[in-house]
Amino acid sequence: MYILSGMDLLVKVIAWFVLLLPSLVMATVVRSADEETGLVKWHFSSGDVEIELIQRLPDQTRGFFLARGFSRKVADEIATACVFQTIVRNRGEPGAGKPVVIDLGQWRMVHDGNHGTIRLKEDWIASWPEGSVSQAARLAFRWATFPTEQEFRPGDYNWGMTAYGLPPGAVFDLNVIWQQGGGAQSGWIRGIECPADVDRLK
Repeated sequence: MYILSGMDLLVKVIAWFVLLLPSLVMATVVRSADEETGLVKWHFSSGDVEIELIQRLPDQTRGFFLARGFSRKVADEIATACVFQTIVRNRGEPGAGKPVVIDLGQWRMVHDGNHGTIRLKEDWIASWPEGSVSQAARLAFRWATFPTEQEFRPGDYNWGMTAYGLPPGAVFDLNVIWQQGGGAQSGWIRGIECPADVDRLK
């Protein structure tokens, strides 16, 4: 009977641990800016997955939520939490490609050497005391923000706001993670800039 040595056991444990980690994939990230507004966007693509993060000026987000019944205080909190318009696509061929599952709860960010998670819509809603935000406003928030979990079949896409909980002007790196074909994959979008709290960039 063969008995594993301590070193053999350690190697097997490490191997299993590595298998459970998301595989880091080759990805292309393109940074560009709108000529009229100066707003910057980051376009990430890897295999069938395409993710776009587009800056939203805090004033854009502030005005959006004020118009939907939020108090100035809550609208300001959301607007200055580094909000991006986010678009996700599965570029696979309909009928041939594999579904992609996005869970924002798995995404990780690094800012000034600190690691953390993004601010999910459920976290926002849980932070509002009962009666401080109307049910109609809560519903508008749910519809406007990106789903925390969603499956994208080949050809599917969706968009909505994501918030990163950082102050205007902060710069961070984002590790995006998704599931496809029974395995987890990930890639980095580096040097993302939270928009400044100004009336306009250009």
